Amino acid sequence: MGREIHDIFVIGGGINGCGIARDAVGRGYSVALAEMNDFASGTSSGATKLIHGGLRYLEHYEFRLVRESLMEREILWAMAPHIIWPLRFVLPYHKGGIRPAWLIRLGLFLYDHLGGRKLLPPTSVLDMRRDPAGKPLKALFAKAFEYSDGWVDDARMVVLNARDAADKGATIMPRTKVVSARREKGLWHIETTDTVTGRNDSHQARMLVNAAGPWVDHVIRSAFGQNEAHYVRLVQGSHIVVKKKFDDVRAYFFQNPDNRIIFAIPYEGDFTLIGTTDRDYTADPKDVRISEEETVYLCNAASEYFKEPVKPEDIVWTYSAVRPLYDDGASKAQEATRDYVLKLEGEGAAPLLNVFGGKLTTYRRLSEHALEKIGAAIGVKGAPWTAKSHLPGGDFPVRGYEAQVDKLKRRYQFLADQHARRLVRRYGTRAEALLGDARGIDDLGRLFGGDLYEAEVTYLVKQEWARHAEDVLWRRTKDGLRLSKEQAQSLEEYMAAMPAMAG
Repeated sequence: MGREIHDIFVIGGGINGCGIARDAVGRGYSVALAEMNDFASGTSSGATKLIHGGLRYLEHYEFRLVRESLMEREILWAMAPHIIWPLRFVLPYHKGGIRPAWLIRLGLFLYDHLGGRKLLPPTSVLDMRRDPAGKPLKALFAKAFEYSDGWVDDARMVVLNARDAADKGATIMPRTKVVSARREKGLWHIETTDTVTGRNDSHQARMLVNAAGPWVDHVIRSAFGQNEAHYVRLVQGSHIVVKKKFDDVRAYFFQNPDNRIIFAIPYEGDFTLIGTTDRDYTADPKDVRISEEETVYLCNAASEYFKEPVKPEDIVWTYSAVRPLYDDGASKAQEATRDYVLKLEGEGAAPLLNVFGGKLTTYRRLSEHALEKIGAAIGVKGAPWTAKSHLPGGDFPVRGYEAQVDKLKRRYQFLADQHARRLVRRYGTRAEALLGDARGIDDLGRLFGGDLYEAEVTYLVKQEWARHAEDVLWRRTKDGLRLSKEQAQSLEEYMAAMPAMAG
């Protein structure tokens, strides 16, 4: 009888769910969030990892989405300059190519001027016979356009939103599955199961937010019992990671004969990320894997541009995810809208907000729009606040990454340069909390491989809900690229003996 009644209960620990929870608790709402797996274990860690306006969306006349996305680039960069940074993209061009030069120029002109760009440099034209960007490409490409967008560590952005929401008072519950939700006497009564311990629990809330991503329809059907739910179009996007194909710090934007595009992006220092594919997906999202067809497609598409072909045997890692796009009836997967749709049901007692679509770049604005609907449904609390905020560890100047690295190296002189850089990229100003009073490398404890030490693993367990080696190696970090299977297994055994401590 004395159980707390939350204002808002959020289902889903991807970028949209965690963003909404953070925004809401920062305005004074009491918030609980349940995620059935680890944070960002679905779509939100399977992206191309760009903070971008969506240049190709202009072809589908999605001007509102592109403008909002362009405006968000510099806001998000300032919020989290440790995990987000600018990236220049090189778009090679040749006569008789997929799109005429005038169309590309028009698109890039709009790209430069639609979104209030202030810090990011404008578009330029490159002579690929002289510019270093032309070196790894075939001689066919004598000209290119270069433009600005941004890069993000997607899974870290999700967990930092969850961390900040918890720091502000939200109840954050990873590995907690919602098994039922029903309206009763003006409230939502939600039943959950801890997927680790099997413990069942009950919760009450004035409003429910369904931000389950690819599982949003499934939640509507299973938890709410609505058999006819079908709002989401699942589109599979797969990526391959190969050993570094080029030394340039810029990324490439490649146009394919089928009108799709792929990116080739510098990744984790020693690798190149190539993706993404776009194809409809009808199976269970938890089973998504890159197909042989997609692997061949990405290798062939990149090989059309690089002098040195990309072969399947070059691949060191792949990942695949399902985008939960709102089903707008588009005939092709790549034409389906990337915009988000918020549907409010049951205005009055115990309202429900279903969240469809969205992308990393617009998660903050999606959250603000969700809070507008929440305020209209259960009463307004607080004003929008996230545009001038910082995610945990991001409280340093937008162009202050190098200074932050220097500061960390001065305090912890035993750190190798690359180790310090990786720590600042992951944790920003909170790297010092991770390192604590360490005076030498041995003070960081056991080395699991690469530069992953016990101190970092302990921090991730205590502060970021990590429970398994996979959480650490493929979401909180990408050290899985550097550790052997034996080292990863050793980490898993070590973590299995640790208590789950984050909260």
